[in-house]
Parts: sequence; C-alpha cells; structure tokens
Amino acid sequence: MTRPHQLDQRLILWLSLAQLITWGSAFYTFALLVEPVERELGLGRAQTSVAFSLALLAEGFCAYPVGRWIDRGHERAVLTGGSLLVGASLLLHGFVTSLWTFYLAWTLLGVGMAATLYSPVFAVITRRFPDNFRRGIITVTFLGGLASTVFIPLTAWLISAFGWRHALWCLAALQFVVCVPLHGYLLRNAPAGRHPGAGLPAAADISRHVTSAPFLLIGVFVVLTMAVAGALAAHLVSMLRESGLSDAWVIAAPASIGVVQVAGRALLYLFERHVDVHLANRIIPCLLPTGLAALLASSWLSSFSAATGVALVVVFVLLYGVGNGLNTIVKGTVIAEYVDHRHVASLNGALGIPAALARAAAPLALGLLWSREAGYSVGLWMLLAMSSIGLAALLLAMRLSLAARTADQG
Repeated sequence: MTRPHQLDQRLILWLSLAQLITWGSAFYTFALLVEPVERELGLGRAQTSVAFSLALLAEGFCAYPVGRWIDRGHERAVLTGGSLLVGASLLLHGFVTSLWTFYLAWTLLGVGMAATLYSPVFAVITRRFPDNFRRGIITVTFLGGLASTVFIPLTAWLISAFGWRHALWCLAALQFVVCVPLHGYLLRNAPAGRHPGAGLPAAADISRHVTSAPFLLIGVFVVLTMAVAGALAAHLVSMLRESGLSDAWVIAAPASIGVVQVAGRALLYLFERHVDVHLANRIIPCLLPTGLAALLASSWLSSFSAATGVALVVVFVLLYGVGNGLNTIVKGTVIAEYVDHRHVASLNGALGIPAALARAAAPLALGLLWSREAGYSVGLWMLLAMSSIGLAALLLAMRLSLAARTADQG
C-alpha cells in the first residue's frame, strides 16, 4: 500500500498515458488539419490560424478557475469533465461546415485543454505528493513529450486513410474510451480542499502570494520563456532557411528538438535524485539564452563558413532542446518550491492569461521585426534579451524565497 505522500507510480503512469493521448489528439492535430480544412471549406491560412490562437486564449482565460477548482478538491470532476469536453470538441470538429463552427470547435478545445494538459495534472501531483511531486512531474513530461512522435504520424495516417473528419472521430473515441475512464477512476479520493477556517481564508492567502516578489518574478520568467518558445515554434524553419542552410538541415534541426527534449527529460529522471534541486533550477534556464546566442552566431557566421554555421545550429538544437524540455519541469515546479505548494493550482492558473497573451503575441512580434535587409537578426536579439531577463527574474525569485526561508528557520 502506498504510504501518505509516497509517489504512486501506477497513478503517475496512467496519468502520463492520458497526457500523451490528449497532447497528441488535441494540441498537435492543428498543423495536420490546416490544409485539408482549408481545401474543403475554402478558407485562407490567416483565417485558419485564428482558430489556434482562440484555443490558446481560451486555455489561458480558463487556467485560473480550473486551478481554483482543483485547489478546492475537485480534481476528478475537472479532469474527467475536461476529457469529455476535448472528446466532444473533436467530435464537433468532424462536423464543421463553416468558419464559425471551426472557431467554435477550437475555442472549446482550448477550454478542454485548460482542464486536462500539464498545468492541472502538475497541480494534482503536487497536491497528492507534496514531498515527491518533482519526480512525478518529470515522469509525466517525459511520456507527454512523446505525444508528437506518436500522434503526428498516427493522425497523418488516419487522415490519409479515412479523411480528416473520420480521423477526428477516431481521436475523439480515444478521449471517451481511454482518458475519461482513466481520470474518473484514478482521481477518486482527492485530497480535500482548504477550508476558510484553517488559517487565512483561501482567497486572502492566494492574494498575499500573488502580490509577493517571488511570485511576480517567477511570473516574468514563465511569461517570457513561453513567449520565446511560441515565437521560435512559428519562425524557426524560416530563420534556418534564411541562414543559408540546406533544406535537409532546415527540416532536420527543428525535428530534432523534440527528440532532444525527451532525451533531456530522461537524463533528469535518472539523475535528479543526485542533483540539488536549486542548482538544477539555476542551470536549466541558462540553456535557453545560451542556445539562442548560438543560433544568432550561426546566422552571422554561416555566410563565411557553412560548416561553422551548421555546427552552431547543432549546438543550438542541443542546448535549446534540452533547455526547453527541462524548462517545462522548472515552470511546473517553481511555484510550489519558492512560493506556496498548498495553492499551486490557483497560483499557476493566475499566470494563464498573461502566458496565453504572450504565446499569441510573440510570433506576431517576431514577424513584424523581420525585414528583407536584416532578416530575423533584430527579432533574435529580442528573444535573447527576453530569455536573459526571464533567467535573471527566476534567479532573483529563488534568492528572495530561500533567504526568507532561512530567516524564518533562524
């Protein structure tokens, strides 16, 4: 029998399976659906792109209420209902006949993702296993990181074999048959939510943390790093193509980032018990600006030496891939480690709207900074500055939090 606060590996592995399915069927399907939906409905790329932005915004706006419900002990209802909504939205998507029903399907998917993807599951793990949540989160992100590897080829095959509408119905069936029963069964006996009589009222307690310096600094780190990741995801192929790399490298470099992310998470899973958590939280975010510096250098030097340009792109893939993969774990744990683990779902949810706005705005900003003369160089400098500011904010938040903890203990 699992002792209190001891990590339940069975629960973690089944939650990881649901993450793999939900990331794969809800998040990674968009890129594969764009062209067939445009052909059948007569839409343009700008019109279809709005749908994914609506999903991200809906996810961000729902993050805080979802977090509050989880903190009140309703995790089973949140994740089971979220899986039902994801399945229903995919089913609806299979019936869309107009731009507005297409937008409706993706907006509902965004709401469903807010209740089912990493943030709510991280909160569930933190609430159930406050002494071992980091290892559980690493496991979930390791398996969840395989979603694109599994579902991009699977969904492409389903679309090719049965058409995009029937492919969506197959993905919806996975939600109804696997994810809904898993969440409904596994998340019984959730830890009780905090009652107003126990110390500060919950709302006042959360408000106190939200206005604290460590939380605000961590918020800067989370928002800026998510903005950087969103901008690169949209423009990396174009950046590499502009740098003069061959088509093979232009495709291989971004495709390799996902593999490197999973490899980095696997290494952390194997060695994290032997590495001080605060040291890891200092080192991991450094990889992002270092990787961006390598990408910026490659754009300069590739015109002088193609081999040097390729070598620096490989350095970027390794540093950014490992850093971005492990940063998911850092972002998922720093609130609990340096602010408060009792209201982690609500506190993480409070960052949902600014993070969603940053993810939606960053690709547009990078596109606006592009010019025929300078290419992406100005935008890359912006991303390097953003990642560096985010790193500095996290390091200061850690310093303030650990200093306050030491003072309390003294």
